[in-house]
Amino acid sequence: MPSNRYRQLFRTPEFTPLFLSSAAHTAAQTVGGLALGTLVYEATDSPLLSAVSMFGPSLAQVVGATLLLSGSDRLPPRAALAGISLAFAVTTAVLAVPGLPVPGVFAVVLLQGLIASLGSGVRWGLLNEILTKDGYLPGRSLFNIMHGLMQTAGYATGGALVAALSPRRTLLLAVLLYAVAAVSGRLGLSARPPRATGRLSAAVTWRTNAVLWSSRPRRLTYLGLWLPNGLVVGCEALFVPYAPGAAGTLFACAALGMLVGDVTVGRLLPPAVRARTATPLLLLLAAPYAFFALHPAVPLAAACATLASVGFGASLVQQERLMSLTPPELGGHALGLHSSGMLTLQGVSASLAGGVAQLTSAATAMTAMALTSLAVTVTLAAADRSGRRAGSPAAAPAPVRKA
Repeated sequence: MPSNRYRQLFRTPEFTPLFLSSAAHTAAQTVGGLALGTLVYEATDSPLLSAVSMFGPSLAQVVGATLLLSGSDRLPPRAALAGISLAFAVTTAVLAVPGLPVPGVFAVVLLQGLIASLGSGVRWGLLNEILTKDGYLPGRSLFNIMHGLMQTAGYATGGALVAALSPRRTLLLAVLLYAVAAVSGRLGLSARPPRATGRLSAAVTWRTNAVLWSSRPRRLTYLGLWLPNGLVVGCEALFVPYAPGAAGTLFACAALGMLVGDVTVGRLLPPAVRARTATPLLLLLAAPYAFFALHPAVPLAAACATLASVGFGASLVQQERLMSLTPPELGGHALGLHSSGMLTLQGVSASLAGGVAQLTSAATAMTAMALTSLAVTVTLAAADRSGRRAGSPAAAPAPVRKA
């Protein structure tokens, strides 16, 4: 990709405010998630509850994908994105209240996940609308790079803040960052109409999900986006119990690896090469975590986390294929289904990994999740090759009735 391609994106109207608002929201999630995970682990000494507190919002994504996802294309983007960040600011402030019981914490966390289920579809649908067709991949790549930078800085800074201040005070910083995201989105984005007509309803969501799921190539693409990724996030969810004093370092190294993968895939690889990298990257994503069976010391564990996270670059290749199989009017919904399914599997995997760690150890659970991810990747690659040899047709979009 030409070196000035990313600079050209910032000259596109509305790209910069969307980018900055998303950066503030990501930073808030990173700092707040680490603080909350530490707070719950200190209160319960439970790897399972710590993992669920950090990734629990993802579990509610399945509810949003089932009931609310039609809103991705049926809500005004500016109002929706600003409202979501504002709702996160309010709910995070509730999490910082002293004396909030653990069941109350999880109730708020699940509410956040339900609110967030609309965010990805609205955000990526708007990005797809703002940019030209050939601009989506570099645009999404740049967002992923930002996500990696915010996580690297956020986990490193969050770990220092949790140690120097307290988890509750660090949560208050997350509240401020969510408020910044809401204000920057509200003031920087223009008032666009929804991409689709009709009201938000569960029936429309179900019908559109069925249309998207009806194509075998799209099904395999979705499964490839959801399963290997989610299982590896189960490994990351155990950083706090694996190394309580160095969890921020492990999270920051993982985010750095993700940044390297996104830059490599989004900017350095030519299209012909990029299209063939999804499976190798997914194998790289899981393989280093298999070494946690040896209980590596923190420096080696950090190196493994960094190397593994380069494999997250596979999602750019898979998203590019997904959009090539999806009609434009379903773009927001399709991307929202990708994000909701991915986050749901991340939440399920974090809970599963926490449960296994509760019975064995964090290192054993991480190894088990990594081996399962490798097996899933090999199986999906074989199914895709079989479908291509059989001449499985690309998706033929069916009409979606309005409600």
